[in-house]
Amino acid sequence: MSAPKGAGGIQLPPAFWYEIPHGYLRLDVYPTAERLDDLARQILALPEEVRERADEVFRLYCIVMWEMQKRLVQGCAMGMHPDDRGGVTTSVLTLFSVETRNVDPKAALVTLMASGAGESAETGIVPVELPCGLGFQTETVRRTMAPGRPEGGGDEPEQQPVWQGTIAIPDVRSSAIIAVQLVTSSVDLADDYRNVLRGVASTVSFTNPALADGASGAVEPEPGSAAEAVRNDFG
Repeated sequence: MSAPKGAGGIQLPPAFWYEIPHGYLRLDVYPTAERLDDLARQILALPEEVRERADEVFRLYCIVMWEMQKRLVQGCAMGMHPDDRGGVTTSVLTLFSVETRNVDPKAALVTLMASGAGESAETGIVPVELPCGLGFQTETVRRTMAPGRPEGGGDEPEQQPVWQGTIAIPDVRSSAIIAVQLVTSSVDLADDYRNVLRGVASTVSFTNPALADGASGAVEPEPGSAAEAVRNDFG
């Protein structure tokens, strides 16, 4: 067994920097070919009763990472947090860039908002003040295929509602738009995840923190700031 062709990718230099909040595990979007081959060998060494399922998950991971690489995804993280019912709520955080083909990205977003798309957070695009500049937030609830096998043995995949929030940040150095996107099936926790989304967006920077003056260690977030909300959400 080997990784699907094209699964290994060359990671591009980061176009921006950000912080991952508490409770999120960063996924390797650009695994090396050696890393994938090592995972394949580990799966081959598994007991036969679990090897087939592990192989399916491994191939799905390779395909998803390959698709993310094609879309210039810079980072992806899986979140797991306890809910009020003693269970666990999950979410996926993705950060990527979109080229606007020599069009001023900020002007394009401002024009879109002025056209009537920014009436409220529920119906359109709303501006969000961020340390790195002006961002534009959208959110929606849509239906998508639920993971796992359908209940009752049916052939048609089941669907479930998911909340999706996105903050678009114009990259003033180029014609690109930086997108911070958060998706969760816990639609009833949309307010909490909206705070997490804004908190992550507030950490986006176009300056390498390793080169910043005085970057000698972690800095405590300002009380009441969006960055502090990232740390405090879900306890």
